[in-house]
Amino acid sequence: MNRNGVVCEVCPVAHFLRTPRKRRNSLAVRAAVMFSALPVFAFAGPDTGDLAGTARDAAHGNPVAGVQLTAHNIDKPADISTFTGSDGTFAFANLEPGQYEIAAVKNGFRRSSAHVKITANTTARVEFPLELAAAVPVTAGTTSPAPLTEREKLLLERIERLEARLSAVEASASTPRTDLVASVTPVVTMPSNSLPAAPTAPSAVPAPQPAAPAAPEHAVPEALEAPASTPGVDNFTPFAYGDFTWLNGTARTKTPAIDTKFFTPEIRFDSYFVTDFNQPKDHSMGGSTEVFRSGEFQLEQISVGGDFHWQNVRGRILTMNGLFAVTTPRNDGSAGVGQWDVRGAYKYVSEAYGGYHFDVNHGLNVDAGIFVSYIGLFSYYNFDNWTYQPSYVSSNTPWFFNGLRIQWFPTNKLKIEPWVINGWQSYNRFNGHHGFGGQIVYRPKEWLSLVFNNYGNGTDTLGNPARVRLHTDDSIEVRYFNRPESTGISKMAFSLTGDAGCEYGGGVTCHGGKGGPKQQFLGFMGYNRIWFKKDLFALTMGGGRMNNPGRYLTLIPPINGADAISGSPYFTENPGDKAHMWDANVNLQWMPRQYITWWFETGYRHADIPYFSGRGGITPPGGNNGLPSQFVCNTGASAGTNDLATARIYAAARHPSVRASW
Repeated sequence: MNRNGVVCEVCPVAHFLRTPRKRRNSLAVRAAVMFSALPVFAFAGPDTGDLAGTARDAAHGNPVAGVQLTAHNIDKPADISTFTGSDGTFAFANLEPGQYEIAAVKNGFRRSSAHVKITANTTARVEFPLELAAAVPVTAGTTSPAPLTEREKLLLERIERLEARLSAVEASASTPRTDLVASVTPVVTMPSNSLPAAPTAPSAVPAPQPAAPAAPEHAVPEALEAPASTPGVDNFTPFAYGDFTWLNGTARTKTPAIDTKFFTPEIRFDSYFVTDFNQPKDHSMGGSTEVFRSGEFQLEQISVGGDFHWQNVRGRILTMNGLFAVTTPRNDGSAGVGQWDVRGAYKYVSEAYGGYHFDVNHGLNVDAGIFVSYIGLFSYYNFDNWTYQPSYVSSNTPWFFNGLRIQWFPTNKLKIEPWVINGWQSYNRFNGHHGFGGQIVYRPKEWLSLVFNNYGNGTDTLGNPARVRLHTDDSIEVRYFNRPESTGISKMAFSLTGDAGCEYGGGVTCHGGKGGPKQQFLGFMGYNRIWFKKDLFALTMGGGRMNNPGRYLTLIPPINGADAISGSPYFTENPGDKAHMWDANVNLQWMPRQYITWWFETGYRHADIPYFSGRGGITPPGGNNGLPSQFVCNTGASAGTNDLATARIYAAARHPSVRASW
C-alpha cells in the first residue's frame, strides 16, 4: 500500500494505449468537419464583382501614380472614384454587376476610358496606357499645335516622372494590388481634346489608338511590395510567371484583403470537430500534430500578424494561439537544456524574423529568427494543405526552425535556401552542434514543382552529445490536367514525397551492426487531388507509410502529460524500439471564397505497436500526477520508477495479495 493505505497496482497500458489484437484493430479513425481562413478581413457580397488594373505611360510602360479612376455604371446613375498608388495599380471592390465605363484622368495625360462588364463573384481587369498631353505652343490664326522638338519631348518625359513621384508622396495610401482570376480586354478611346490643365486650344488631330504596351523593365520596389501587375508575364519576380496556388502546402489566396506599402496584415482562424472511433473517455488523442481532442469543437489555430516591408528591410510576425500554442512546443525537447523558460517565451509565436533584401540576381533575402519548415511538403498551417491530417512522414518532421535563413533566387524559377539553425525543430541547441541544412525549389513549368530538403550535423538528442542526425526529404508535384473554367473537372494533380534519415554515434548506427542498433527513418506519402466546378470543390485521396526504429522522430503520446523532455515509460524511445506505421485518408473541400475552406475528412491510421488512445483515455485516474516519466498506480499515484520490473516489485511489496497488472 502507499502511505494512505491504498493498494498501489501498476496502471495497465491498455488504459492509455490501445493494444492491437490484429493489425487492423489498432487504428484511430476520424471523421472531421473543419474551417480555416486566411486572412479574414472582409468578404464580398454574393452578388458583387471586383475591378482592378494598372495605369502606365504608353511610351515606356512605367506605372503612373495619382491617376483618378472613375467607374460609371451605365445602367444606373452611380459613379465611384479612386486613385492609383505609387505602383500604378487601382481597385474597385463590391461593384454591382453590369456595364461600366471606366475613365482615367491625370494632369499631363490624355483622358482614357474603357467599357467593362462586371459579373458576380469575379474580378475584371483593365489596363490604361496613357498618352502625354502637355500644353504646346499654338500658331496665331490656326488651331493646329506646333510639333514638339526632341528636346521638348525629353523635357516633358522628365516632368512626367517628377510629377509621378510627387503624386506618390502626396497619396495618403496605396490601393491593394491584385492577382486576378478574370480579365477583360478594354475598349480604349482617346478623345482629341486635351485635359483642361492648360488654357490651350484642343488638338484637331485625333489621337491614334495606342498599341499594347510592352512589359516594363524591372525596378526594385521602394517598399519591397509585390511588383505591379504588368500587361505581359512577369518574368523577373521569382515564380510569378505562373499560378502555383494549386500546390499542396501553398495558400490558394490570390489577392490580399488589405495591403499597404509598409505592412501586409494576415489573420488565420482554424476550428474543427473530430471524432475518434476509439471514443477515449477523456477525449484526449495522441500521435497527431493536427487533431488533439475527440468529440468536441475546438480552436486549432488563432493567429494574427503579417509582413513588414520598407526600403529593403523586411520582417514577419505571426502569433500562435489555440491548441497549436501548447501542442507544438511540447514536441521540442531542447527546452530541457539550461535555464530560462524558452517554451514560455516562444509558445505564442509561430513565425518571427527580421531581415534584409538584396537586389542580387532575382532577389536575395537574409532573415534571422523563427521561420517555418516545409520538410514533409505540408504547410505548418492547415489552410494551405490538401488534407487536414497529413501522413506520418509530414507529422513527424519539423514544423519550424530557429536560426538564420538565406533565400537566393538565381533565376525566376529556382530558389536555393541555406539554413544555419539551433537544431531539428528546437528553440535551443541540444548539445554542441548547430544544425545545417537547406531547401532547393525548382519550378521549370507552371505544372511542375520539385522540392529538395536536407539536414545534417545537428546533435539533437537530449543528454547524448555524441549522436548526430542526417535527413533528406524530396517531393515532386505535377498538375496533369488544367481547365480552370470547366464546370466538371477543372484540375488534377498529384504529389509524391520520400524521406530517409538516420542517427549515428552515441550507441546507435544508421544500418545496425557493431556500433549499436539501427536508428533510422524511412517513409513516403502520396496524394492525388481533383478539383471540380471551377475549383469550387476538391477531392483528395492518399496516405503514406513510415519505419522508424529507435522512434527518434515518432511523436510521444501525452500520457500523464508526457512530452519530449520527460519521455514516457508507456512509449519508450530506446535504441532498437520498433515503429511501423501507415495511414490513408479521404478529404472533400468546399471553397466558396479564396479566404475560406470547409472540410470533411475521414482517415484510417495503423501502428504495429500500442500507440493510439484506448477507450480508457490517456489520463491517469484522478488526473495527471505531475510525474509523467514514471509508471502510474491504479490509484493515480506514481509508482516511483520508469522500470516495469521495479514497479511490479513496488506494487507487490505494498500489498502482497495484489498482483500488479500490465
